[in-house]
Amino acid sequence: MTENKYQMIITWSDEDQAFLVDVPDLPGCKADGKTVVEAVSNANDMIDEWIEYAKEDGIDIPRPTKKVHV
Repeated sequence: MTENKYQMIITWSDEDQAFLVDVPDLPGCKADGKTVVEAVSNANDMIDEWIEYAKEDGIDIPRPTKKVHV
Protein backbone atom coordinates (compact mmCIF):
# COMPACT_ATOMS: atom_id res chain seq x y z
CA MET A 1 0.00 0.00 0.00
CA THR A 2 1.32 3.43 -0.91
CA GLU A 3 0.62 6.63 0.95
CA ASN A 4 -2.03 8.62 -0.84
CA LYS A 5 -3.51 12.05 -0.50
CA TYR A 6 -6.96 11.35 -1.89
CA GLN A 7 -9.98 12.66 -0.07
CA MET A 8 -12.16 9.99 1.52
CA ILE A 9 -15.77 10.47 2.51
CA ILE A 10 -16.70 8.10 5.32
CA THR A 11 -20.29 7.39 6.30
CA TRP A 12 -22.03 4.82 8.50
CA SER A 13 -24.57 2.49 6.91
CA ASP A 14 -27.22 1.07 9.23
CA GLU A 15 -28.29 -1.24 6.42
CA ASP A 16 -24.80 -2.72 5.97
CA GLN A 17 -23.72 -2.27 9.59
CA ALA A 18 -20.43 -0.95 8.23
CA PHE A 19 -18.52 2.22 7.50
CA LEU A 20 -18.60 3.08 3.80
CA VAL A 21 -15.80 5.00 2.11
CA ASP A 22 -16.07 6.88 -1.17
CA VAL A 23 -13.00 8.33 -2.94
CA PRO A 24 -14.60 11.04 -5.08
CA ASP A 25 -11.51 11.79 -7.21
CA LEU A 26 -11.39 8.19 -8.48
CA PRO A 27 -14.69 7.19 -10.10
CA GLY A 28 -16.09 3.99 -8.66
CA CYS A 29 -13.42 3.73 -5.97
CA LYS A 30 -15.26 2.61 -2.83
CA ALA A 31 -14.63 0.40 0.19
CA ASP A 32 -16.16 -0.59 3.49
CA GLY A 33 -15.23 -1.98 6.87
CA LYS A 34 -16.63 -2.81 10.29
CA THR A 35 -14.48 -0.06 11.86
CA VAL A 36 -13.26 3.28 10.53
CA VAL A 37 -9.67 2.02 10.60
CA GLU A 38 -10.60 -1.09 8.62
CA ALA A 39 -12.64 0.94 6.12
CA VAL A 40 -9.81 3.43 5.52
CA SER A 41 -7.27 0.61 5.17
CA ASN A 42 -9.53 -1.11 2.64
CA ALA A 43 -9.99 2.20 0.79
CA ASN A 44 -6.21 2.66 0.57
CA ASP A 45 -5.94 -0.82 -0.95
CA MET A 46 -8.70 0.04 -3.43
CA ILE A 47 -6.94 3.29 -4.37
CA ASP A 48 -3.76 1.33 -5.13
CA GLU A 49 -5.76 -1.15 -7.23
CA TRP A 50 -7.60 1.66 -9.04
CA ILE A 51 -4.30 3.36 -9.93
CA GLU A 52 -2.70 0.08 -11.05
CA TYR A 53 -5.69 -0.69 -13.28
CA ALA A 54 -5.65 2.84 -14.72
CA LYS A 55 -1.94 2.59 -15.57
CA GLU A 56 -2.46 -0.78 -17.29
CA ASP A 57 -5.35 0.58 -19.35
CA GLY A 58 -3.83 3.97 -20.16
CA ILE A 59 -6.45 5.86 -18.13
CA ASP A 60 -5.47 9.29 -16.80
CA ILE A 61 -4.99 9.23 -13.05
CA PRO A 62 -6.62 12.28 -11.46
CA ARG A 63 -4.58 14.30 -9.02
CA PRO A 64 -5.99 14.50 -5.50
CA THR A 65 -8.35 17.43 -5.09
CA LYS A 66 -6.86 20.16 -2.97
CA LYS A 67 -9.28 21.49 -0.39
CA VAL A 68 -8.95 24.98 1.01
CA HIS A 69 -10.03 25.31 4.63
CA VAL A 70 -11.20 28.77 5.66
